[in-house]
Amino acid sequence: MADKEHVVYILKCKDNTLYTGYTNDLARRLRMHEEGKGAKYTRGRGPFEVEFVKAFVTKEEAMQHEYAIKQLSRSQKDQMIRLNKEEVKRNEHSKEL
Repeated sequence: MADKEHVVYILKCKDNTLYTGYTNDLARRLRMHEEGKGAKYTRGRGPFEVEFVKAFVTKEEAMQHEYAIKQLSRSQKDQMIRLNKEEVKRNEHSKEL
């Protein structure tokens, strides 16, 4: 059996707050959040927008990154999200060329 991907993600809730989490099955975890069965914090705060996703080889790396993100201020998280989106756009543009 192949190892699942270890993912850290950030959701923007409808009240404009951010939730950071870890999972090894992002699609299932997002469904749980939408159904109100995810983290207690996200219950009643949907719908959500996925703002950030980063995959890791090991669970330990992912959990360390999740912890580091949770230590950031809101403005630092916003900056990290913005820089990540810019990088994704650059990568998509270079693939088109």
